[in-house]
Amino acid sequence: MADNEFPGWHGTTIIGVRKGGKVVVAGDGQVSLGQTVIKGTARKVRRLSPGGFDVVAGFAGSTADAFTLLERLEAKLEATPGQLSRASVELAKDWRTDKYLQKLEAMLIVTDGRDLYVITGAGDVLEPEHDVAAIGSGGNFALAAARGLMNSDLDAEGVAREAMAIAADICVYTNGNLTVEEISG
Repeated sequence: MADNEFPGWHGTTIIGVRKGGKVVVAGDGQVSLGQTVIKGTARKVRRLSPGGFDVVAGFAGSTADAFTLLERLEAKLEATPGQLSRASVELAKDWRTDKYLQKLEAMLIVTDGRDLYVITGAGDVLEPEHDVAAIGSGGNFALAAARGLMNSDLDAEGVAREAMAIAADICVYTNGNLTVEEISG
């Protein structure tokens, strides 16, 4: 089977919500190959603690590629303790210019409880508007739902959980088995 015919690993949904002094990153657990669900309980949201500095990261895309990026992010954070912004920019710069890293197919949402960023392979470090970021196949559904819920009485976790439930109802590559990590700023 040629590379362009391979069905590929599909979809996920990751959301980051900042509200009330807290940031929550939530991700679904579904891993799909083509039209088949391979696993329903994957952990795509992780807490990193390089040098005692807590960061929560969620990833969409190839798992191996995402783990490579998370390892690189941890190394950048160890080199620049407490500076998520600088570490994120350095990772994005490497990702865009390094021939090996350029082939990686993943995206990250990262937060230290103060800052919230989406990091892409195009060299982008994006700080989302409206205190909500979402990536993956169901990302646009979760983003729209969360933005609609931001003025509700729900806290950050409540907004993230409800938005993920809406995305799981719409996106066939997203399930309701969530991993949720909260961090305060």
